Amino acid sequence: MRAVRFGGYGGVDVLRVEEVPRPVPGPGQVLVEVRAAGIQPGEVMIREGARHDRWPASFPSGQGSDLAGVAVEVGDQVRGFAVGDEVLGFTHNRASHAEFVVVEDVNLVSRPQRLPWEVAGSLYVAGTTAYAAVFAVDPGPGETVVVSGAAGGVGSLAVQLARRRGATVIGLASEPNHAWLTDRGVTAVAYGEGVADRIRQAAGGSVDAFIDTFGEGYVELAVELGVRPARINTTRDWRAAARVGARSYGEGSAACAVVVGELARLAARGELEVPIAATYPLERVRDAFGELERGHTHGKIVLLP
Repeated sequence: MRAVRFGGYGGVDVLRVEEVPRPVPGPGQVLVEVRAAGIQPGEVMIREGARHDRWPASFPSGQGSDLAGVAVEVGDQVRGFAVGDEVLGFTHNRASHAEFVVVEDVNLVSRPQRLPWEVAGSLYVAGTTAYAAVFAVDPGPGETVVVSGAAGGVGSLAVQLARRRGATVIGLASEPNHAWLTDRGVTAVAYGEGVADRIRQAAGGSVDAFIDTFGEGYVELAVELGVRPARINTTRDWRAAARVGARSYGEGSAACAVVVGELARLAARGELEVPIAATYPLERVRDAFGELERGHTHGKIVLLP
């Protein structure tokens, strides 16, 4: 089978699509033929070695957490799944950017019929990160929450989940993405110089909570806006969170099939939109990450093995 591999830290040029042995499921495991697998900024950091202290790689390394596909083989003691079932879920083994992947049965849920493959295969990391971030700051009716990177893979879901709680949401994004945010009941504000004043004007009062999905100074901005540290959550700037006492809930705080299943059902019913920026075949994995690393993508980029 074909799978993405890299033999050392570096840029997109270290990525290879190689022939590797097809894995065999063990007890409690399902072999999934992958139909779609999302890519993540965190995978860029791992591949470049920027998170070696936190998430070290051993070489040759695979990559990929998100996945959706069809069960083609099940191991002993598997519960709830059979050959032919359409599933989505995740692996912690950096392995889903491949034609086949072995997944623990507890990390899978059934794919709702109306959920497109590319959405199902890109839901786990962005969805659980957004879910955890909104849970962390706990916005409610009558409150105002600001989301940085509001049109990105995580931000685009966080703004919708916060709106579902009845909160007023201010989304920081580039001008081309303002219409999309406005159409979903979010007050769009341009980032950059003077953003604090623009947020205050849009809020018409105080800001109650802040979700940072971008890093690079937004935790400090939230403090400047008067948000209590306990109601600031960052998915990117852990050092700033530790410095001011903010939260840093992310994927790991909601990494379970129950949350993935809930998000999948919302998306299948049209109650949660998962924007898809682009799809690429597996052999164009370098192009996919090249687009991701240029930034300003609206939504998810997905590999279709």
